[in-house]
Amino acid sequence: MHLEIRQTKDGSNTLYLPDLNEHYHSVHGALQESQHVFIKHGLEHVLSSKKDIKILEVGFGTGLNAILTFPCALARQSFIQYDTLEKFPLPMDVIAQLSYEKLILNPELLDAFNQMHLAPWNEPVELIPYFTLQKINETLEEFCPPDSYYDIVYFDAFAPDKQPELWTDDIFAKLYKAIRPGGLLVTYCAKGSFKRSLKAAGFEVEALPGPPGKREMTRGNKPLADF
Repeated sequence: MHLEIRQTKDGSNTLYLPDLNEHYHSVHGALQESQHVFIKHGLEHVLSSKKDIKILEVGFGTGLNAILTFPCALARQSFIQYDTLEKFPLPMDVIAQLSYEKLILNPELLDAFNQMHLAPWNEPVELIPYFTLQKINETLEEFCPPDSYYDIVYFDAFAPDKQPELWTDDIFAKLYKAIRPGGLLVTYCAKGSFKRSLKAAGFEVEALPGPPGKREMTRGNKPLADF
Protein backbone atom coordinates (compact mmCIF):
# COMPACT_ATOMS: atom_id res chain seq x y z
CA MET A 1 0.00 0.00 0.00
CA HIS A 2 1.62 3.24 -1.17
CA LEU A 3 1.14 6.22 1.15
CA GLU A 4 2.30 9.81 0.98
CA ILE A 5 2.75 12.30 3.82
CA ARG A 6 0.84 15.53 3.19
CA GLN A 7 0.80 18.64 5.39
CA THR A 8 -2.66 20.11 6.02
CA LYS A 9 -3.53 23.79 6.42
CA ASP A 10 -3.29 23.80 10.23
CA GLY A 11 0.29 22.51 10.06
CA SER A 12 -0.56 18.93 11.05
CA ASN A 13 0.20 16.05 8.72
CA THR A 14 -2.06 13.45 7.19
CA LEU A 15 -1.67 10.53 4.82
CA TYR A 16 -2.67 10.44 1.17
CA LEU A 17 -3.62 7.13 -0.44
CA PRO A 18 -3.07 7.46 -4.20
CA ASP A 19 -4.88 4.20 -5.01
CA LEU A 20 -8.10 5.72 -3.64
CA ASN A 21 -7.23 9.36 -4.30
CA GLU A 22 -8.16 9.91 -0.65
CA HIS A 23 -6.68 11.62 2.42
CA TYR A 24 -6.95 10.16 5.91
CA HIS A 25 -7.99 13.60 7.25
CA SER A 26 -9.19 16.95 5.99
CA VAL A 27 -6.61 18.86 3.94
CA HIS A 28 -7.96 21.99 5.67
CA GLY A 29 -6.57 20.75 9.00
CA ALA A 30 -6.18 17.18 10.27
CA LEU A 31 -5.91 18.20 13.92
CA GLN A 32 -8.71 20.77 13.70
CA GLU A 33 -11.07 18.29 12.04
CA SER A 34 -10.54 15.60 14.69
CA GLN A 35 -10.89 18.08 17.56
CA HIS A 36 -14.04 19.64 16.13
CA VAL A 37 -15.92 16.55 14.97
CA PHE A 38 -14.99 13.81 17.40
CA ILE A 39 -13.89 15.59 20.56
CA LYS A 40 -16.03 18.75 20.72
CA HIS A 41 -19.26 17.39 19.22
CA GLY A 42 -18.84 13.80 20.34
CA LEU A 43 -16.76 13.15 23.44
CA GLU A 44 -17.30 16.43 25.27
CA HIS A 45 -21.02 16.32 24.52
CA VAL A 46 -21.36 12.91 26.20
CA LEU A 47 -18.99 13.67 29.10
CA SER A 48 -21.13 16.69 30.01
CA SER A 49 -23.73 14.25 31.35
CA LYS A 50 -21.89 10.94 31.88
CA LYS A 51 -18.60 10.14 33.61
CA ASP A 52 -17.59 6.69 32.38
CA ILE A 53 -18.03 5.90 28.70
CA LYS A 54 -17.40 3.35 25.98
CA ILE A 55 -16.29 4.51 22.53
CA LEU A 56 -16.25 2.62 19.24
CA GLU A 57 -14.07 4.12 16.53
CA VAL A 58 -14.49 3.07 12.91
CA GLY A 59 -11.02 3.57 11.48
CA PHE A 60 -8.04 3.74 13.91
CA GLY A 61 -5.77 4.91 11.10
CA THR A 62 -3.04 7.22 12.41
CA GLY A 63 -4.36 7.11 16.00
CA LEU A 64 -5.09 10.85 16.00
CA ASN A 65 -8.64 10.56 17.37
CA ALA A 66 -7.48 8.16 20.08
CA ILE A 67 -4.65 10.37 21.36
CA LEU A 68 -6.94 13.44 21.35
CA THR A 69 -9.44 11.46 23.45
CA PHE A 70 -6.80 10.39 25.99
CA PRO A 71 -6.38 13.78 27.77
CA CYS A 72 -10.11 13.90 28.57
CA ALA A 73 -9.73 10.73 30.63
CA LEU A 74 -6.77 12.26 32.48
CA ALA A 75 -8.34 15.67 33.09
CA ARG A 76 -11.75 14.42 34.18
CA GLN A 77 -10.64 11.12 35.73
CA SER A 78 -13.35 9.51 33.65
CA PHE A 79 -12.98 5.87 32.63
CA ILE A 80 -12.90 5.55 28.86
CA GLN A 81 -13.03 2.20 27.10
CA TYR A 82 -11.83 2.84 23.57
CA ASP A 83 -12.50 0.09 21.01
CA THR A 84 -11.22 0.83 17.53
CA LEU A 85 -11.53 -1.06 14.26
CA GLU A 86 -8.71 -1.23 11.74
CA LYS A 87 -8.28 -3.96 9.15
CA PHE A 88 -5.11 -2.48 7.65
CA PRO A 89 -2.80 -1.17 10.42
CA LEU A 90 -0.19 1.40 9.50
CA PRO A 91 3.48 0.50 10.02
CA MET A 92 5.38 2.38 12.73
CA ASP A 93 7.79 3.94 10.25
CA VAL A 94 4.82 5.66 8.57
CA ILE A 95 3.45 6.80 11.94
CA ALA A 96 6.85 8.29 12.79
CA GLN A 97 6.88 10.32 9.57
CA LEU A 98 3.64 12.06 10.58
CA SER A 99 5.63 13.93 13.27
CA TYR A 100 2.67 14.10 15.62
CA GLU A 101 5.12 14.61 18.48
CA LYS A 102 5.22 18.27 17.38
CA LEU A 103 1.53 18.49 18.32
CA ILE A 104 1.88 16.49 21.52
CA LEU A 105 4.02 18.57 23.86
CA ASN A 106 3.10 16.55 26.95
CA PRO A 107 5.62 13.67 27.34
CA GLU A 108 2.92 11.51 28.91
CA LEU A 109 0.77 11.90 25.81
CA LEU A 110 3.63 11.08 23.48
CA ASP A 111 4.36 7.94 25.49
CA ALA A 112 0.67 6.98 25.35
CA PHE A 113 0.59 7.60 21.58
CA ASN A 114 3.50 5.24 21.04
CA GLN A 115 1.94 2.65 23.36
CA MET A 116 -1.28 2.79 21.35
CA HIS A 117 0.50 1.85 18.16
CA LEU A 118 2.68 -0.81 19.79
CA ALA A 119 -0.19 -2.40 21.73
CA PRO A 120 -1.19 -5.93 20.72
CA TRP A 121 -4.30 -6.41 18.64
CA ASN A 122 -7.63 -7.90 19.71
CA GLU A 123 -7.11 -7.56 23.45
CA PRO A 124 -7.78 -4.72 25.89
CA VAL A 125 -4.70 -2.82 27.08
CA GLU A 126 -4.91 -0.47 30.07
CA LEU A 127 -2.72 2.53 29.23
CA ILE A 128 -3.65 4.29 32.46
CA PRO A 129 -6.33 3.39 35.06
CA TYR A 130 -8.74 5.71 33.21
CA PHE A 131 -8.12 4.61 29.62
CA THR A 132 -8.30 1.14 28.11
CA LEU A 133 -7.61 0.62 24.42
CA GLN A 134 -8.65 -2.36 22.33
CA LYS A 135 -7.55 -2.38 18.70
CA ILE A 136 -9.70 -4.80 16.71
CA ASN A 137 -8.26 -6.13 13.46
CA GLU A 138 -11.60 -6.50 11.67
CA THR A 139 -13.68 -4.65 9.13
CA LEU A 140 -16.91 -3.05 10.27
CA GLU A 141 -18.78 -5.64 8.20
CA GLU A 142 -17.07 -8.45 10.17
CA PHE A 143 -17.44 -6.82 13.59
CA CYS A 144 -20.30 -8.04 15.81
CA PRO A 145 -20.81 -5.49 18.59
CA PRO A 146 -22.99 -6.13 21.64
CA ASP A 147 -26.37 -4.44 21.77
CA SER A 148 -26.79 -1.09 23.57
CA TYR A 149 -23.13 -1.03 24.59
CA TYR A 150 -21.34 2.05 23.25
CA ASP A 151 -21.90 5.67 24.27
CA ILE A 152 -20.25 7.13 21.17
CA VAL A 153 -19.33 5.93 17.73
CA TYR A 154 -16.57 7.90 16.03
CA PHE A 155 -17.45 7.16 12.41
CA ASP A 156 -14.20 8.05 10.65
CA ALA A 157 -14.32 5.83 7.58
CA PHE A 158 -13.15 7.04 4.19
CA ALA A 159 -15.74 9.05 2.25
CA PRO A 160 -18.87 7.33 0.88
CA ASP A 161 -17.60 7.38 -2.69
CA LYS A 162 -14.33 5.71 -1.59
CA GLN A 163 -15.75 3.07 0.79
CA PRO A 164 -19.43 2.73 -0.16
CA GLU A 165 -19.69 -0.63 1.63
CA LEU A 166 -19.39 1.21 4.97
CA TRP A 167 -22.16 3.73 4.31
CA THR A 168 -25.17 1.44 3.89
CA ASP A 169 -28.51 1.14 5.65
CA ASP A 170 -27.41 -2.23 7.08
CA ILE A 171 -24.24 -0.76 8.58
CA PHE A 172 -26.07 2.06 10.34
CA ALA A 173 -28.76 -0.32 11.57
CA LYS A 174 -25.96 -2.40 13.13
CA LEU A 175 -24.41 0.64 14.76
CA TYR A 176 -27.78 1.87 16.02
CA LYS A 177 -28.25 -1.44 17.85
CA ALA A 178 -24.73 -1.19 19.29
CA ILE A 179 -25.29 2.29 20.77
CA ARG A 180 -27.00 2.65 24.13
CA PRO A 181 -30.18 4.79 24.35
CA GLY A 182 -29.00 8.37 24.71
CA GLY A 183 -25.75 7.63 22.89
CA LEU A 184 -24.59 9.07 19.60
CA LEU A 185 -22.66 8.73 16.35
CA VAL A 186 -20.51 11.58 15.02
CA THR A 187 -18.86 12.00 11.64
CA TYR A 188 -17.48 14.62 9.30
CA CYS A 189 -19.90 13.55 6.54
CA ALA A 190 -23.05 15.55 5.74
CA LYS A 191 -24.31 13.86 2.56
CA GLY A 192 -28.08 13.58 2.20
CA SER A 193 -28.02 9.86 1.41
CA PHE A 194 -26.02 9.21 4.57
CA LYS A 195 -28.46 11.21 6.71
CA ARG A 196 -31.36 9.26 5.22
CA SER A 197 -29.62 6.00 6.22
CA LEU A 198 -29.21 7.30 9.78
CA LYS A 199 -32.89 8.23 9.97
CA ALA A 200 -33.92 4.85 8.54
CA ALA A 201 -31.95 3.15 11.33
CA GLY A 202 -33.76 5.21 13.98
CA PHE A 203 -31.30 8.03 14.72
CA GLU A 204 -32.38 11.59 15.32
CA VAL A 205 -30.13 13.55 12.97
CA GLU A 206 -28.46 16.88 13.74
CA ALA A 207 -26.63 19.00 11.19
CA LEU A 208 -23.87 20.87 13.06
CA PRO A 209 -21.34 23.47 11.88
CA GLY A 210 -18.46 21.67 10.23
CA PRO A 211 -14.70 21.99 10.81
CA PRO A 212 -12.64 24.39 8.67
CA GLY A 213 -13.32 23.73 5.00
CA LYS A 214 -16.71 22.06 5.57
CA ARG A 215 -20.06 23.76 6.03
CA GLU A 216 -21.64 20.93 8.04
CA MET A 217 -20.97 17.75 9.96
CA THR A 218 -23.48 15.23 11.33
CA ARG A 219 -24.43 13.85 14.73
CA GLY A 220 -26.89 10.99 15.01
CA ASN A 221 -28.58 10.59 18.40
CA LYS A 222 -30.24 7.42 19.63
CA PRO A 223 -33.39 8.42 21.55
CA LEU A 224 -33.49 7.71 25.28
CA ALA A 225 -36.93 6.18 24.84
CA ASP A 226 -35.47 3.43 22.63
CA PHE A 227 -35.42 0.37 24.90
